[in-house]
Amino acid sequence: MLRDLKPTDKVCGYDVRPGNYLLNGATPVRGGVNFTIHSVYATSCTLLLFKPQAREPYARLPFPESYRIGNTYSMIVFNLEINDFEYAYSFDGPHDENKGLIFDKNKYILDPYAKAVTGQSGWGEKQANDCVYKARVVFDDYDWGNFKKSTRPLEELIIYEMHVRGFTQDKSSGVNNPGTFAGIREKIPYLKELGINAVELMPIFEFDEMGAYRTFNGKQLYDYWGYNTVCFFAPNTSYESDHEHNREGTELKQLIRELNENGIEVILDVVFNHTAEGNEKGPFFSFKGLDNNIYYMLTPDGKYYNFSGCGNVLNCNQPIVQQFILDCLRYWVTEYRVDGFRFDLASILGRNEDGSPMDKPPLLKSLAFDPILGNVKLIAEAWDAGGLYQVGSFPSWNRWAEWNGKYRDDLRRFLKGDGYLAWDAAHRLTGSKDLYDPAYRGNNASVNFLTCHDGFTLYDMYSYNEKHNYQNGWNNTDGANDNNSWNCGAEGETSDPYVNELRLKLCKNAFATLMCSKGAALFLAGDEFCNTQFGNNNAYCQDSIISWLDWSRKEKYSDVFEFFKYMIAFRKRFHVITDNNGVATCSFPPESIHSCIPWNTDFDGNTRMIGVMYAGADKNNSSLDQIVYFGINAYWEKVDVELPALPEGYVWKLYVDTGRSADNVITEHKNIYLYNRRIAMQGRTVMAAVAEKIN
Repeated sequence: MLRDLKPTDKVCGYDVRPGNYLLNGATPVRGGVNFTIHSVYATSCTLLLFKPQAREPYARLPFPESYRIGNTYSMIVFNLEINDFEYAYSFDGPHDENKGLIFDKNKYILDPYAKAVTGQSGWGEKQANDCVYKARVVFDDYDWGNFKKSTRPLEELIIYEMHVRGFTQDKSSGVNNPGTFAGIREKIPYLKELGINAVELMPIFEFDEMGAYRTFNGKQLYDYWGYNTVCFFAPNTSYESDHEHNREGTELKQLIRELNENGIEVILDVVFNHTAEGNEKGPFFSFKGLDNNIYYMLTPDGKYYNFSGCGNVLNCNQPIVQQFILDCLRYWVTEYRVDGFRFDLASILGRNEDGSPMDKPPLLKSLAFDPILGNVKLIAEAWDAGGLYQVGSFPSWNRWAEWNGKYRDDLRRFLKGDGYLAWDAAHRLTGSKDLYDPAYRGNNASVNFLTCHDGFTLYDMYSYNEKHNYQNGWNNTDGANDNNSWNCGAEGETSDPYVNELRLKLCKNAFATLMCSKGAALFLAGDEFCNTQFGNNNAYCQDSIISWLDWSRKEKYSDVFEFFKYMIAFRKRFHVITDNNGVATCSFPPESIHSCIPWNTDFDGNTRMIGVMYAGADKNNSSLDQIVYFGINAYWEKVDVELPALPEGYVWKLYVDTGRSADNVITEHKNIYLYNRRIAMQGRTVMAAVAEKIN
């Protein structure tokens, strides 16, 4: 129950009293602001108050020793005008670098629980005060009303991975608020037309795009992707079109609300494996000044482990850090109503304080069983930069799903015609049961993908044999070399009509394969209209048309866009692809694997044609079966394929055949029935057929 709080003391002329120790961060309370922060090894803490955009504080309020309980400092300061100040902290304490203790009372420390970070609103505007981060108080009073969260099973998700800025920044997007959360809102009708049911937003926690600012050949390069978190509780305010101070986050909340109202879930790509403070040479603005030896994983001589490849590693299974991460995720679920999280380099979250992998990491287990996170999707990028690769073995408690890197690698190779991959491809299509035993993982463990932000776009995957990252400034040494791509006979853009036609066919083949695979599906924004990064497979620093979507390509590649729309709708309509728990009335198993001869799986190194059949009871008519056959001919020549015999009264109808001309690939309405159950699959094609009941 709210009660009138009255000052009990004065500190530096300000009326104060002990605060609410369970209320982290800076929170408006009746008559003032509650400030709470933690440090184990600090000997003192001082609250610093700044006028907006000022470099030096106008007031320094040391926390009285009696205002500390355990390792927590808490104080209510009365009569503060919320919109008239910014705040930070300073801490004093021991300094012994060999033990990782590096307190410096002259450093201004950003509140790790800050809800908004100042000086970040204008994209590409370098702060005058390098690494002097301050915070604002934010009113968390957005009215969600009777908002209801989605309960869609993970295996039904069709996830569209996007960069908030890059999605609409180019003028070809046609939005009024390019590069912002509002810009995405303007594109909701487009997302609905496409048919996806989830968006995965690349990092939207506050990051400083100028943190890696440099020039190369006269061009500005940035920390564009945002995988260098400055503050975990604050949205990136440069993604807001309306920079209303003390209301930061409102635009993002409105976006999430409207996406959900239109049947689209929101998944956040979160980075808990490292921070923007880097190593010994990096900036000093947050955890380093709180408890460096607690928050970061340190070597015995006080240096930083680097399993992230970014200079430092958060000490995720230290109990204090574990609690911080849990607090953070709970906040984004309760205050922003997000539907799920994709954890960048998640294997780091399973490392012990000495860096060794743990069998049952307490952080991962606590997230799996937390009641607030109970229906939230938890998706792991199941590897890290330190060599730990856990695809198929990530600790799950039947709650964690994984980005299936083996799906990407195996099917990229199979689809371009590599040999000795038929069984691998068949496993990936049918849910990777060799990796995820359904008895323990169900059907919701695998997030299948062929493209994502990291690597080639789909169009580039069939346009380049080699990466072309010279504009990143590292002499083409950055980015992956194992792309499993194929340029179809010409590197980059070409006027050769045969090559261009083949590329578009292979793009369709790949997406149809993704849509006809069991498990959640993810693809990169722009793939639906052949967006290109011009061969750059590591565009992390490119704030340009290299990374932005070029919406003019939607018209140029309209047949590809229409094919994507169709295949997304196909996947939704034929639920046996994702959920075939309803047993078919015929004798067919839920999924079966075939060669060009039905029920034959005598695969060898030369097998490049495989078929998968899904069967189950029709959810809309229990007296009927739903039976779908999907075939891939990755061979470069025609293959004669026989489909399985159907129960009496059913016949195969051809729905998709990429071996036909571009305007005839979708065959559903052409009434092509395969009465003899045979089809001549042209080289490098896919096909889909559905069993239809006939009178």
